[in-house]
Amino acid sequence: MEVCKPPNHTYRQKNRPLTLFRLLRGLICLMVFVSTAFMFLVYFAPLAFLTRFASVHFRRRASSFIFSIWLSMWPFLFEKINGTKVVFSGDDIPAEERVLIIANHRTEVDWMYLWDLALRKGFLGSIKYILKSSLMKLPVFGWGFHILEFISVDRKWEVDEPVMRIMLSTFKGPQDPLWLALFPEGTDFTEKKCLGSQKFAAEVGLPVLKNVLLPKTRGFCVCLEVLRGSLDAVYDVSIAYKHQCPSFLDNVFGLDPAEVHIHIRRIPVNDIPVSDSEAATWLMNTFQIKDELLSGFKTRGHFPNEGTEGELSTLRCLVNITIVISLTAIFTYLTLFSSVWFKIYVSLACVFLSLVTYFNFLPLPVVDSFNSMFSYKKI
Repeated sequence: MEVCKPPNHTYRQKNRPLTLFRLLRGLICLMVFVSTAFMFLVYFAPLAFLTRFASVHFRRRASSFIFSIWLSMWPFLFEKINGTKVVFSGDDIPAEERVLIIANHRTEVDWMYLWDLALRKGFLGSIKYILKSSLMKLPVFGWGFHILEFISVDRKWEVDEPVMRIMLSTFKGPQDPLWLALFPEGTDFTEKKCLGSQKFAAEVGLPVLKNVLLPKTRGFCVCLEVLRGSLDAVYDVSIAYKHQCPSFLDNVFGLDPAEVHIHIRRIPVNDIPVSDSEAATWLMNTFQIKDELLSGFKTRGHFPNEGTEGELSTLRCLVNITIVISLTAIFTYLTLFSSVWFKIYVSLACVFLSLVTYFNFLPLPVVDSFNSMFSYKKI
């Protein structure tokens, strides 16, 4: 069985051919996604940003609700428009948990398929990613990553550690929903990287893995150290694709993948060792289990215990899309055909979002600070 060959520069036959229909459909979808993202950000993001001065909790609730409506268009594209089959397996996921997600990194779009699970569980607007800082420079979408409080890293530990600790400390409030997603391999899987990882593992006496790279443990340990008191569990997520791993454009045009299989192991946070050294060993053992799961997937074509999640609700997605497109149409009309003040507002909003994203600025919550001081004085 052919299962997710890592992409390289040589051409491989796609699961579906790039027909004129798929090309036009993909271009229309991409145009809709970019235009709706732009309008949602320039009209909602500055307000969401400024409400942080009042309350981080309120700001996160509002942002989660607003932007989850927009984000739901991506799972709809994958599953309903492109016809990709998404199969969930493993442990049943309870509702209303604050979790740390650790996932393997097969390709550039793994993180987008976590939205399919988050949408089903009602956490679509509350999922945060730890991602490389270059992605924050993407036009329009970089603004969204900043407003949604994704944590950007430079892959230099002496630079990344203090940034991670500061950002993670703002997620400790148990009243805020949180799914924090981390890819411990630090980069996407390729055969060349795998050979390098295996060579290093053999030299230092670590497990030699075939389907994943050796995980980097320090980021995981910091996440656990800072958030342990407010987390319910760690979700060990293994992602596998049939045929071959998709690229972003494969997703846009519906060429690949035919099937995405997502296996979840739920580990209560109290079952994970507290010390950094033992937690690092636990993560290494977890990636050995992940490696065995992926080997089994290659043999059998599926993970064990399939069918833990149902089909995506078409009606719910259509309602969300209708809301997004309707609001975008209104915002577009106001910007292009209404008062000149709307054009000025949009221009200023673009400048504002560019600056706060570039300087990675998030305001301190004034009201929350006063409440904390008042509570401290009462004690």
